[in-house]
Amino acid sequence: MAETVEHTHSDDPIFQQEQAHLTELYAKLLQIRDDITAELGSKEAGARQDLIDMSEEVRLDFGGADETIETLAAIEGLNAVIDAYNQHHDFNVDKLRRVMLLLMQPYFAKVTLEMRPGRPPRDVYIGAAGMTDERSRPLVVDWRSPVAETYYNQQMGPTSYDVDGKTRTVNLTLRRQFDIVRDTLNMYFDTTVAIQDSLLLGALKKHHTEKLQAITATIQREQNEVVRHEDVPVLLVNGIAGSGKTSVLLQRIAFLLYRERKTLDPSQVWLFTPNAVFESYIDTVLPSMGESNPQTFTWRAFVEAQGAGERDLGVDTDPERLRLMEKAADGLALEPDDLREIRVGGEPLLKLGQVQGAVEKFSQFPVGPRFTALVKDELHDRLERRFSQMAKDEELQEEMLEMDVEQQIEVFGETISPEDEAETAEYARKLVESRYAGAHDMIERLEWLRLDRIGMRLLRASALSATEWLYLRLLFTGTGEKGARFVMVDEVQDYTEAQLMVLARHFSRAHFLLLGDEHQAIFEGTASFDRIAEIFRESHGSVDECRLLTSYRSSPEITALFTGLLDKREQLRLTSVQRAGVEPTIRAFGDKDAYLAALREAVAEPGEGLTAVVAESDARVSWLAKQLGDAVTVLGRGVALPATGVVLLPLRVAKGLEFDHVIVPDAQEEVYPDTPLARRRLYTALSRAMHRVTVLAQGEMTPLLAGR
Repeated sequence: MAETVEHTHSDDPIFQQEQAHLTELYAKLLQIRDDITAELGSKEAGARQDLIDMSEEVRLDFGGADETIETLAAIEGLNAVIDAYNQHHDFNVDKLRRVMLLLMQPYFAKVTLEMRPGRPPRDVYIGAAGMTDERSRPLVVDWRSPVAETYYNQQMGPTSYDVDGKTRTVNLTLRRQFDIVRDTLNMYFDTTVAIQDSLLLGALKKHHTEKLQAITATIQREQNEVVRHEDVPVLLVNGIAGSGKTSVLLQRIAFLLYRERKTLDPSQVWLFTPNAVFESYIDTVLPSMGESNPQTFTWRAFVEAQGAGERDLGVDTDPERLRLMEKAADGLALEPDDLREIRVGGEPLLKLGQVQGAVEKFSQFPVGPRFTALVKDELHDRLERRFSQMAKDEELQEEMLEMDVEQQIEVFGETISPEDEAETAEYARKLVESRYAGAHDMIERLEWLRLDRIGMRLLRASALSATEWLYLRLLFTGTGEKGARFVMVDEVQDYTEAQLMVLARHFSRAHFLLLGDEHQAIFEGTASFDRIAEIFRESHGSVDECRLLTSYRSSPEITALFTGLLDKREQLRLTSVQRAGVEPTIRAFGDKDAYLAALREAVAEPGEGLTAVVAESDARVSWLAKQLGDAVTVLGRGVALPATGVVLLPLRVAKGLEFDHVIVPDAQEEVYPDTPLARRRLYTALSRAMHRVTVLAQGEMTPLLAGR
């Protein structure tokens, strides 16, 4: 392995050259900031000075919990001031946001490239955002730009990158990383081997914070293959615990938003997260890279947003029931009782007979997207005719003419005084459309169909789950969300086949990134990775697969403990890049009092960062909360993750999170027997730990840790 050389001495001529370059570039960034703010002006007196004062105070520091809170709060404050300029040109506002990001850390790396033989080499500085000078020459290139790939490839000598569909081959003669705060160079490293990257190890040594960090400087080669993977219908990533899956997912979103920046809006990206605590944990990563967050949902929130929230969530729905419904829908004839009238505010706009007439008009077509589209068009036409009829009603016209000025402006955007019958009818028509505007939306949402009745008949069931109801609606519409272009599903191993069948069809026009760890499937009845691939091959045509086999989270001792639960062949492929740490503590107690004393001692033990007591179930959390009292904070729904202290939480909530010290308080055989499911649950609990693990059992220790 090649060595990483660390340089911190100010008498080093290269150090002096790099500091001189940084000082010069920083002055240019300040000038760009001042020029933009002067050009934009401000709608609030003093906002420009506030911006300058704040930018000089903020520093990017994610070294500890307090520093992280301060950094993120400062970034939010800066963004609020920048938003004061948003009535001006978007381009300048975007440039201002980028320059403010760079003023905290202008760049984190440099590559020296020989672009063509015989030409002088070119230095390329890489940062969190891109910036050019007044002649459009790059001062800093965005980490997502094509040329920056030469840094992430981690391949000295001949290397290549793709730009506009063409491959450019260059010679990489230098790969340098920097530790920079504002205009001060602390040290630099010349390195060729990713695993020895001092910046990476430095970033990994830092303690847990309540927010996930974006360590863009330290994306590793196997992660980079996912981040910069070509755009494919479905990318399925299977990564071990601590391999940076969630960071990779967010970097991938940032990369796509950059690469497709002319056509892709964050609202066209959907992100599915395992729970609300996790959603809060990641919500600052993209803003810290200068990007907006995508639309973020849990399965529950998605179901509620689709109008199926009052039903059983459908996490136990058998996929065979969806297939049965699909087969039965093939020859389905709609009955009068399957339909309902369109009514707004007590006013029947389309009566049942009219809805039935529209359905019967196209009864020669089988139930499906074409049939539904034709019926919807017919209903819209009938509704328009109904509006025209209503607009001729004399009572409605009189009511309109008696409206006061405020009401007129609210409905028509102006005061009205129609001069003849035609103009009166025209305004009356606008009033009807305004009053009953929701009726067209009801037609689009298929509210003229009684989906529950249809589904219950097809399945011969007394009720539909949310999953069944959503799938039935998709049988009628063909697709759900037409505006989504990318859908990211984190912890995909926790989804059932039925849930994934719904998502694959609902977002049939979108490309998917599915990330998970087959060894962290902690719920009964979830889809295996083979089945996940089959479902999406069926819906999207092809599935590309990637593996992430290196742990960046846990110490080698902890990594050895949780990977020891895996198949021997699998263990040989997995590695940890962390430096040696503390051996795990594993103890069993036959006596309840001795067990509780050891647990309270472990909870009270002073330590840096955040300690988590990860219990196997909600019931065990309740029991442990009574035993531990005020010594722990119970982390439930809607409770944000603190930066320090001790939290008690169930395994289902702990998934995807990381902690400095993890205590597994229920490692007895009855809770973790020697079964595949218990093995995956224990693997998940242990792998939440970065630096320390304490495993305690009340009774016989789980056979899964026998001999440890």
